[in-house]
Amino acid sequence: MAQRILVVDDSPLDRKLAGRLLEKAGFETSFAENGAQALESIADARPDLVLTDMIMPEMDGLKLVETAHARFPALPVILMTAHGSESVAVKALRKGATSYVPKRDLARELASTIRDVLELTRPARDQRRVLDLIAETQTTFEVGNAPGELAALVRHLESDLAEMRCFDDTTLLQVGVALRESLANAVYHGNLELDSKLRELDGGEWDRAAQERMQTEPFASRKVRVVARITRSDVEFLVQDQGRGFDP
Repeated sequence: MAQRILVVDDSPLDRKLAGRLLEKAGFETSFAENGAQALESIADARPDLVLTDMIMPEMDGLKLVETAHARFPALPVILMTAHGSESVAVKALRKGATSYVPKRDLARELASTIRDVLELTRPARDQRRVLDLIAETQTTFEVGNAPGELAALVRHLESDLAEMRCFDDTTLLQVGVALRESLANAVYHGNLELDSKLRELDGGEWDRAAQERMQTEPFASRKVRVVARITRSDVEFLVQDQGRGFDP
């Protein structure tokens, strides 16, 4: 199956030129007139690569690169640059663009540049395709009481949710906050059996008690068990501590 290239340019003539070069090289093409249209097309059609102009109305190439890199990190983006815009291309590379081709060199360099980029980014695209096939995952974690372990687990689970691309940013934020709160309760009130009244005392009693119990048995060896079930429509976390029960 031919690899699909999305060409983004507000100039009909330049779109046609790039499209002809790509089709001659064996690629399948689709087109957008600006960055906003391109993002819609990416979400709907999932091209293998985006080829974009820099200067366009509504959303220019630089903003498109930045937004596409955030939403679709595995998607390679190549810039078409006009003479004298090399400094802008460098800025775009820093924001996530994969490569660039001067417009004056399209006939000579475009096809080979795209082939090279597609070959280099194949592992990431394959991983993205597999992630899109996932209907449901369930994973069980056991973590200690150290804040660093808990933070790493939350970041990992937030990344998993983002990779599924089924939840908006607000939902992701809400889930992350709820998960952090649940894990904190499991550790401090559950495993370490700390009373909430310690927080009301001056002098750092809460922190001192937490540090002491993290190094004292039976508290130190207790774990938090997290069962994470993620589907395309919902997410469920079961958080269990090894304490004697608590009333936070």
